This record gives sequence, C-alpha cells and structure tokens, in this order.
Amino acid sequence: MSRGGGDGQQLRVDWPQCRARGLCAELLPELVVLDEWGYPVVLGPVRPEHTDLAREAVAACPRRALRLVRR
Repeated sequence: MSRGGGDGQQLRVDWPQCRARGLCAELLPELVVLDEWGYPVVLGPVRPEHTDLAREAVAACPRRALRLVRR
C-alpha cells in the first residue's frame, strides 16, 4: 500500500447499534479508547499504518456498529 493509502479514512460509530463491548478498543488502542460507560471514542483519522487493524476492528464488531469511511 502506498504511504497515502490510508489517508482520508476514519472510523465511524453507529451509536444506536453499539453495545459497548469494547472489541474495537482492544484491537486498535492507538485510535479507539473507551469512555466511562465503555463506549468507543475515536481519537482521529486512520493513519496508513493502522488501516489493516482498523479493518479488523470493523470486521470484529459483533453489532456491525463500526465502519471505515472516507473523510
């Protein structure tokens, strides 16, 4: 992947679907932290070196509440 391959992507949380299981934060602690209730807080855009992990986090979400989208 080129250096700019992950530029312009970010994680989005579908709040009505999210049940605060925390898998996204476990898989991608560089970009996702949990708030006091266990819901994910996305810290910023997905850097190229985190693109594969971001895709894994999206795929691992049991409620499909996490998406990787272009900014």
